Amino acid sequence: MKLSRLALAIALTPGLALAQTSPREDALKLSDTLITANRDVQQRSDSSAASTVFTRADIERLRPASVPKLLAQVPGVQVTNYGGRGAAYGLYIRGTSTAQTLVLIDGVRAGSATAGGAALQFLSVDQIERVEVLRGSRSAIHGADAMGGVIQIFTRRGEGEGLRPHMRIAGGSDSTWERTLGLSGGNERTRFNLSAGLEETAGIDRTRTSYASDADHDAYRNRSWALSLSHSFADDLEAGFTLLDQRGKTEIDNPFGHEDPPGSWVYNPAKPYDEYSLSTSTVWLDGRVNDIWRSRIELGHSEDKQENFDKLFPGSTVNNTYRDSANWLNTLTLGNDHSLRLGLDYLNDKVRSSSDFGVRSRDNKAAFVQHSFQGDRFGTELGMRHDDNEQFGNENTFNGALSYQLDGDNQLILSYSEGFRVPTFADLYWPFDGFYRGNPNLKPEKSRSYELQWRSQLSPSTRLETSLYRTDFQDLITTTSDWSTVDNINRARVNGFEATLKQELFGWHGDLGISIIDPRNRETGHNLPNRAKRTLNLNLDRQFGSIGVGASFTAVSSSYGNAASTSELPGYGVLDLRASWQTNSELAFDMKLANVLDKDYSRLLYQHNGQEYGYQETPASLMIGMTWTPQL
Repeated sequence: MKLSRLALAIALTPGLALAQTSPREDALKLSDTLITANRDVQQRSDSSAASTVFTRADIERLRPASVPKLLAQVPGVQVTNYGGRGAAYGLYIRGTSTAQTLVLIDGVRAGSATAGGAALQFLSVDQIERVEVLRGSRSAIHGADAMGGVIQIFTRRGEGEGLRPHMRIAGGSDSTWERTLGLSGGNERTRFNLSAGLEETAGIDRTRTSYASDADHDAYRNRSWALSLSHSFADDLEAGFTLLDQRGKTEIDNPFGHEDPPGSWVYNPAKPYDEYSLSTSTVWLDGRVNDIWRSRIELGHSEDKQENFDKLFPGSTVNNTYRDSANWLNTLTLGNDHSLRLGLDYLNDKVRSSSDFGVRSRDNKAAFVQHSFQGDRFGTELGMRHDDNEQFGNENTFNGALSYQLDGDNQLILSYSEGFRVPTFADLYWPFDGFYRGNPNLKPEKSRSYELQWRSQLSPSTRLETSLYRTDFQDLITTTSDWSTVDNINRARVNGFEATLKQELFGWHGDLGISIIDPRNRETGHNLPNRAKRTLNLNLDRQFGSIGVGASFTAVSSSYGNAASTSELPGYGVLDLRASWQTNSELAFDMKLANVLDKDYSRLLYQHNGQEYGYQETPASLMIGMTWTPQL
């Protein structure tokens, strides 16, 4: 099935003479709206999904070094970073794995069909307008991979009328430099943003002591650019496109050394590095067919490419993913507070790898429908999705939610959701490399989640949101205890509680998030690996006229680094401090002190022959930046 034919068929759909501009572009600037939960704009308070939203203003206030560092501020989300900027990371939403979280960039699926996660460590935060994080399965709306949650990243958008240039330069520890130059603007019908950036750092030594060749700093370089354009042809029809490209080089450490020749079990010192590129593109048409029917067409393409080299040995290895997608979304406003969402999705995954995978491409066709009712006191949500996967056949997923407004300040939400995920190409077909191989007999993972939420406006300055949930997994894919392959666990479950508290007191704005989980392999009774049972996030900020100050504290309890729960990883706490100064309407300065207490902690990567190998995190560091937005 070719995208060009599908695009033509949809574009010729009759009746697209349409009565109001899409509100989606305006919603990207607002903190109280949500787009990802139902793939349409809605008030965050009306959504049944537990969610966190970062606007551009939040990103500029927090000044995270990377997208994974930003996601670590979300309650219920645990992030492990394997060695500073540009390093690989692990993402665990409510006790699920990295591969069980769906990542979208401007509505396009991003990520590797071999590794199973998206290379968010390569995404420049200066190219981001907004980040939405949904906690809990949304497979009935988004399909496979949305078992633990959904992360959607929106690239920078235009700012109002006229032309608005912006420039940022920042420098700091480890010879780190950030440079961004952009231009945005438009008029009442057209908006655009064009920006480019360059990020470089000498890095840190990412691993514990192994070969002498590993005892060096691992540099990182990223060149990025992004373009977005939207245009309203009339009051009832809008179209646009976005382009994003990130590429560069990241040096890595290999505590095993280089195996030469392959399969010989003879290891030599190594100096490996990756050349990577991450790109997405999407084009969309949004309009109103009639008074009750809004329709949106999206075509997307994404690429995740990585080629691994070694300075001490010739040759390279390649793992590239190419994804084409097409979506047709429809929203029917039926009256009497009822609405209906219907959609068709198409996805094709292709891999090009130097590894000999048995299968290199597959496609997925899907249809979904969801009915919503939002009354004065009661609200309901009921949805179903049918997926037809070329390799694993048909799968149906359901979701349902019931909300009850106790009074003007308190709301209860009871929900049920199902999820599934098909194994990656590497899970299935990774060739034997001396100690590890894929498992072609893997089954798709499935899950069922039950959740009770309480949302309360305790006072005009205090907001509390809590969730109590349970997720049961069937055929969960995990690494075996000897690290030699992956296999299905017949039964596993995660029980969890999380809470977020927003408070304003004496001019200080505070955000507190806590999460408590019990992730368990029900066959062995052991904890699921790399999941901390307790996490805490605290952000405090205050503005003193033109000067802003703030602090972030993240605490993570101990966890186990292997399936047998024999290798315990200690807990840790990290404190960051920040300050900003808006000297005038055009010029601002900012400063970020990360890991102020210089906490020395490391994460287990894997075990081999009784030896544990791990990566360490960035020590105390300083960044000072300047942002210039001249008025034209």
